[in-house]
Amino acid sequence: MSGANDARADGYGRIYQASGDQHIVEHHHHAPEWAGPDSVRHPAVGRTPVVLRDRVGEMDRLRAAVEPGVGNRAYVLHGMGGCGKTAVAHALFRHATDHAGRVGLWVNASDPASLRAGMLAVAADRGATDAELTGARSGLRPAADLVWHYLDASDRPWLLVLDNADTPAILRDGGWLRTSPAGIVVVTTRQAAARWWPGAELLQFGVLPREDAALVLQDLAPHAGSAEEAAEVADRLGHLPLALTLAGGFLAHQIIDPWSLADYRHGLEGGADLHPIELLDRGAEADAESRHLLSRTWQLSLEALTAQGLPEATALLRLLACWAGDPLPLTLLSGADLGAELHPSRVESALRGLLDHSLVELVPGRVRCLRVHGILLDSVARATPADQRELLVTTAAHLLGAVLPEVPERGDQDPAVILIAPHAIALLRRAVVDQSVGLAVVESAVDRVLRLVIAVHRSGDYASALTLANEALELATRRLPADNVFALRLRMRVGRALFRLGRFEESETVYEGVLDDCERTLGPDAPDTLEVSLRLGGPFFNLGRLQEAILLTRRAVQGRKEALGASHPLTLIARKCLLEFAAHPDAGALPDRDEILATGPAVIADCRSAAGEDHPMTLGAVLNYAYALAAAERPAEALPHARTAVSGYARLYDPDYPLLLNARRTLSVALDALGRHTEAIEQGEILVEGRTRVLGPTHPWTVHAEELLRHYRAGAARSA
Repeated sequence: MSGANDARADGYGRIYQASGDQHIVEHHHHAPEWAGPDSVRHPAVGRTPVVLRDRVGEMDRLRAAVEPGVGNRAYVLHGMGGCGKTAVAHALFRHATDHAGRVGLWVNASDPASLRAGMLAVAADRGATDAELTGARSGLRPAADLVWHYLDASDRPWLLVLDNADTPAILRDGGWLRTSPAGIVVVTTRQAAARWWPGAELLQFGVLPREDAALVLQDLAPHAGSAEEAAEVADRLGHLPLALTLAGGFLAHQIIDPWSLADYRHGLEGGADLHPIELLDRGAEADAESRHLLSRTWQLSLEALTAQGLPEATALLRLLACWAGDPLPLTLLSGADLGAELHPSRVESALRGLLDHSLVELVPGRVRCLRVHGILLDSVARATPADQRELLVTTAAHLLGAVLPEVPERGDQDPAVILIAPHAIALLRRAVVDQSVGLAVVESAVDRVLRLVIAVHRSGDYASALTLANEALELATRRLPADNVFALRLRMRVGRALFRLGRFEESETVYEGVLDDCERTLGPDAPDTLEVSLRLGGPFFNLGRLQEAILLTRRAVQGRKEALGASHPLTLIARKCLLEFAAHPDAGALPDRDEILATGPAVIADCRSAAGEDHPMTLGAVLNYAYALAAAERPAEALPHARTAVSGYARLYDPDYPLLLNARRTLSVALDALGRHTEAIEQGEILVEGRTRVLGPTHPWTVHAEELLRHYRAGAARSA
């Protein structure tokens, strides 16, 4: 101001200068500059457990931390959203206030405004004056210093909980997280990176054990069903505390038509015409915030990652949602490319972001893996925009294909390949269920499962190969016709697994149906038609239909010769299969048995020339020739070939691998026929033990091995 009139305005007042008379009326409405929480003495949490299940070790550690005389410590409870960190902090809060003589202080640390307001309310609780608080609120004095001054000076020991501190930078940048001799600090967060929490003790939280997970449901809905039914629902929910709490809340509050646990499980499988995530969210309280809804809780972490400059973390998590919640080999992510959404050079940083926010976890073991909770994957997949899903499934199929061998070898497979099984099925399910995914992409997903089935089969695990093939076939034929070439190939693998499991009649039925469909849709000379023709000979051979087996095999041999040549590996495989039929008990009545047997040396020589001495195909030809020679009562000629097969397979495979056991069977037959009973018994015992372990005691080939062993022992007794 200038002139003779000096004035000063305070607060909301203003100064007016005018010439002449002025009539001024002002109405000042004074609203508070700051609205803090209603209370820091009572935890602001959602639905808390009736009983805190499991967490025994963690609670013992935390209870010891709030005993009298203990202070100057900070504990960070970290884990994925919904794993019950806040429930543990709440249980500790109650123990500290009710039994340990501490003042309990609870602050929402999810955002800067809530944290600042809550911490200033803590200062007020511990004795800060209105003037001091006003100065801190207006920025005239450091707010964090004021709060910690009064916490240090507290006349009573305290427990301070900083809940939902999922953005640690908020705590660090304001200096809000400190320790004090007067109390204990507990932080709950999804941020697992130790760099955010220097000097603190980190306690990681995950899902509950099965029994405790079931008890959570029974605590909330005790009359909804049995303990086993509760456990089955808990399994479907992946034992995640938030999901269990929502399910239990839903079951407990149905009035008109109460649901049982069985009803709820049916609903989770799609029986209630609701997506499982939508059904779970219906168990939330009416005014539940985002972090208490399964459809939204993890979005908070993804939004935080985007704010930190990692939007590609969302794209990576959507890609992971194409697979299953089982351990996923990290090599699968090498070269992941979603165009503008996720460049391969950013996969590493995106993954680190997901790890830091506890959205994924690393799994120790022989193969380096990561794991994502199944409920999280379901939630992310449901929220993925429809126009992105085909690209995601296509990319996921491509990445699977890069890890799976085009033509798996026999014997032990790469452990990473076997771990892919649940992910290949999950990918196929995503492709089949989502109508926005085209049929070409569905076929690509089926192809990946098919290659995996072959790998599992060739590892010798026929039961798993059958389960995998049947599950894939059931999914694939929801979108593809049963005579689609990929569906036909899956059906063929079902037949092969059934055959190896000794279920010859079932195998025959499957093969005959596939052969009819192949001939009708692909033609009589198509490669797949010739393949199923060759494979149908196996069950026919074991069911005594020798003539039909030979006719089918000769059809495959001739067709492949004409299309590929006599020395092509596929032709050689068919030629060596024909050799085996000369060993059938009824083969002596065949007019062309000697003709088939005479092809043995040429087949072996061609296999050796095409693939090498120790290749499984060559050894298979040697074994089949030895088998036929022994059956033709030419054991002296059979013996060296049988020994060659045994030693060759022993170099390639584990002792219980089926091909090696088959070679021992032929070797034992030749030895016994030559009167070398002790050696025959030795090989027979190895054969019986191996087939019992691999195939089970009731498998026809195990029973046959036991009969052979009894025969050898009887022969030895007669010779003694």
